[in-house]
Amino acid sequence: MKGMKNGVPITSKHNDLADNRKYGILVVFALLSAAIVQSKFGLEPFIGGFLVACLLLVILYRDIIRYKPQYMKKESMLILLGVMIVGTVAMGRIFHYFLLNLSKGVGSLSLEGAVFGMPIPAGAMLVALLFDFHTAIFFSFIVSLLSGLWLHDTVYPVYAFVGSLTAAFSVIRCKKRSVLLRGGFYTGIANTITAIILLLFQGELLTAKTISTTVFSLSTAISITAVVSVLLPVFEHIFHITTDISLLELLDLNQPLMKNLLIAAPGTYHHSVIVGNLVESAAEAVGVNPLLARVSAYYHDIGKLKMPEYFVENQSGRASKHEKLTPHLSSMAIVSHVKEGVELARQAKLPQLIIEIIQQHHGNSLISYFYQKAREQFEGLKTDIKSPRDQSRLESVYEPFEDDYRYSGPKPQTRVAALVMMADAVEASSRVLSDPTPARIAALVDKIINHIFLEGQLDECELTLKDISEIKKYFSYILTGILHKRIDYPGFNFSDESKRNAAKDIERGPRGEAHLTAHTLDGSDKELSKTYKNRHSATQEGLTGTSQII
Repeated sequence: MKGMKNGVPITSKHNDLADNRKYGILVVFALLSAAIVQSKFGLEPFIGGFLVACLLLVILYRDIIRYKPQYMKKESMLILLGVMIVGTVAMGRIFHYFLLNLSKGVGSLSLEGAVFGMPIPAGAMLVALLFDFHTAIFFSFIVSLLSGLWLHDTVYPVYAFVGSLTAAFSVIRCKKRSVLLRGGFYTGIANTITAIILLLFQGELLTAKTISTTVFSLSTAISITAVVSVLLPVFEHIFHITTDISLLELLDLNQPLMKNLLIAAPGTYHHSVIVGNLVESAAEAVGVNPLLARVSAYYHDIGKLKMPEYFVENQSGRASKHEKLTPHLSSMAIVSHVKEGVELARQAKLPQLIIEIIQQHHGNSLISYFYQKAREQFEGLKTDIKSPRDQSRLESVYEPFEDDYRYSGPKPQTRVAALVMMADAVEASSRVLSDPTPARIAALVDKIINHIFLEGQLDECELTLKDISEIKKYFSYILTGILHKRIDYPGFNFSDESKRNAAKDIERGPRGEAHLTAHTLDGSDKELSKTYKNRHSATQEGLTGTSQII
């Protein structure tokens, strides 16, 4: 290929181009930062400001690559950081201009104190909410230095840095929007204390400047809260970021989608709640936000609202709708709940991250029950051929192919999506356990997750072998608590009747989540173990298994 050198992987070329684009983005924001920090226009000050901004942005970029690489998977996150840095300094200049005019109008306030009223810490608070506290620390450092360059002040960066750290720290694990008000209050107090200490350091504590400085620094409590409250939902929407605040609002079971699910598909509703318990239990062990995991589980099956009666958990003992359908039509009805779920999620304006998980929670897995049923019917037609008429009837019937009985995908791209997929299948399959002892539950969890793994559904997400082992452990623990046995009370032994009803449910058709045939659940452990070992014999040599990416 023209322009390509022999021996250079195409993926390496692609990564180099992506890195070059990201450095180009940094240069653009360095130019913007240099323009904003200019107090007087000139070539030398502009070049100096540009070089300082470049240095600071490259340090931030390298730190993120080292400690928070997940943010660099999307260029939009780097753009957001650049916008936040430039926007915070620009906002500071705008506020400074209005505060100076306010001081002149009032007359009793010192002009020098206006600088302490700029809501620079609002930027750090936003970064802590949209990214994390670690990134907010570096952000605070950069914005404080750039503000000092613009003001030609060696003291103000200390004030801005302390206030920014306080603002970022005050919203760690923020779950409610009311916390923003508390964070603004704490930041205003910290700004006031810092300003008084700096005045003491400069020997100006007992001057007229103290009053105006105190007033302006206290006012940042209001301005910071207002700025963050307005800009947070804007950034969430534009850059498709989901904060814990938004997730907690979605966790409310009084949300319209969840209320409709409870009324129209109660079986699916309770299934989703249990899946939420499973994924939340294992989330922290595999480095996933537990709140995001639970919310994703709650909404992963909302597509079943369209045709709830086609899923066995919602049939309540009624005859199965699939009895009157061909296997292919039944599989289409089952598969459609993913597409319908995505459409409902978009109509409800759910976060893009949740929509992607709904789309990926079945990957491209095979609906084994209906595929096997179609194969059996086709083979039965072949064996029943006794006349040319039978032969012509067989030719009019299409041979079933696996691709016609698979979900459209894609496979799970994130750890959260993989967690939801595994919990979905495990919870669905656990319903058929006749004697749910801890050992049986652990064996079932092991088989289901191994099947998902061997099918290749986890190939595109960043789960390690150690993660999968931890997930199995947590799932088994939670299911054991949910499915624990109770003692039989005299005259109230319904175990035989329950078994008969469970058998009828299995005969009517699958739930649509597990996609595992009886052969898969009860097949040879030796064969599964052999396949598992063959697949990983190469990757496990010289590895501990804890860092190998699947």
